[in-house]
Amino acid sequence: TCLSLPVAVGQCGNQVGCRFWDLALREHAAVNKKGIYDEALSSFFRNVDTRSGGDGPDIYKGKIYSLKARALLIDMEEGVVNEILQGPLRDVFDSKQLITDVSGSGNNWAVGHKLYGYQYRENIVEKLRKTAEHCDCLQCFFIIHSMGGGTGSGLGTFVLNLLEDEFPEVYRFVTSVYPSGEDDVITSPYNSVLAMKELNEHADCVLPIENESLFDIVNKIHQMINSGKLGSTVKQNSLVTSSAGSAKTAQEKPFDAMNNIVANLLLNLTSSARFEGSLNMDLNEISMNLVPFPRLHYLVSSLTPLYTLADVNVPSRRLDQMFSDAFSRDHQLIQADPKHSLYLACALLVRGNVHVSDLRRNIERLKPSLHFVSWNQEGWKTGLCSVPPVGHSHSLLALANNTCVKPTFIELKDKFMKLYKKKAHLHHYLHIDGMEQSCFSEAISSLSDLIEEYSELDATKGGPRIDPPRLQIAI
Repeated sequence: TCLSLPVAVGQCGNQVGCRFWDLALREHAAVNKKGIYDEALSSFFRNVDTRSGGDGPDIYKGKIYSLKARALLIDMEEGVVNEILQGPLRDVFDSKQLITDVSGSGNNWAVGHKLYGYQYRENIVEKLRKTAEHCDCLQCFFIIHSMGGGTGSGLGTFVLNLLEDEFPEVYRFVTSVYPSGEDDVITSPYNSVLAMKELNEHADCVLPIENESLFDIVNKIHQMINSGKLGSTVKQNSLVTSSAGSAKTAQEKPFDAMNNIVANLLLNLTSSARFEGSLNMDLNEISMNLVPFPRLHYLVSSLTPLYTLADVNVPSRRLDQMFSDAFSRDHQLIQADPKHSLYLACALLVRGNVHVSDLRRNIERLKPSLHFVSWNQEGWKTGLCSVPPVGHSHSLLALANNTCVKPTFIELKDKFMKLYKKKAHLHHYLHIDGMEQSCFSEAISSLSDLIEEYSELDATKGGPRIDPPRLQIAI
């Protein structure tokens, strides 16, 4: 009953993927104490009998033999994938799920998309088909990638196009990490804008995430811990402080805590598909309910609590406070304030012992302070999953289709134009086969159109609430 299949592309994608698989295993271990291969586990893992040498047949009932993640890992450098294969998750993947090269994409979208894309096309399709064959009921693919580098942006969006060609009926969700203002990749505005055109045209839903927001959130968590407020302490074996578990700074990787937040977002997003709940929400329902216009499929996510698992001993937020947090600026995973922009629709995915009445009460309480488009004033989608995240009594993920994404796109456009006006670094792209200068002009025009669509919606904010005329049916 595999519902979603993650495909991690590039360094950032695979680092986030690594945290995701780690958290997913911990979550299932905490819930599934008897070590039985159950329905929930089968959504992300296969249970394989390896005694028959190599890849044995799947075992559907009974105890766990060997769990294999349903996933594909792609990177044109070997570093991160090798790290995963030498780390605690090495048994969860095998070589049939990996595609690597040695030279990387050199922060160049064209190398990732045009060069490696065509070179690895057959290999990627074959491995995607093999992985998908093991899924009974595949609803969506999850691409995890970053926008600023070469492999994540270039090959990541190439894979997105491939998925549309090969599996047209399966939804394509993309988690895209956008570069921060202090990005060390000079060509990242080019890579991001070229990737944006592909996301506009080929994705069903995109969850944009900004490095800057993640960095701010991690800093806040550290300040909260260090100030000793609320009696907060970091537990031993914490995931906030380091990848290895102990709080030794020598082993700490700066991005681990940031990647944890994205992994946690994906964990909450898929919780309804994995566990029981009074209001289950499939991933295809998110696209169906939150994307009224095909191109405006960028969903701003906010998460509460922000720290994962039982990392930090902080008294849990009261339920109502948690709903308020989800709409506050501090909890957004991009630098945006949805409260002061226009909502097209909003989904709330709640985990834990929460009742539908709690959900309704909080929606009614928050509604007056939020601006919804006139034709979708009741644009709420809700999901309730009874299993909370490890170490918490409840959690909430809010997904907002909101015009507050526009400033992120405007800033991206401005950075792109600064380079493009001077034709700086263009030659690195244009010497790649199949890459024309028209690719740049089409990409920036696609982004400008998107910004314009959001601006037109923004212009309607605060206007009178007019119900659209009803369709007259002649009998």
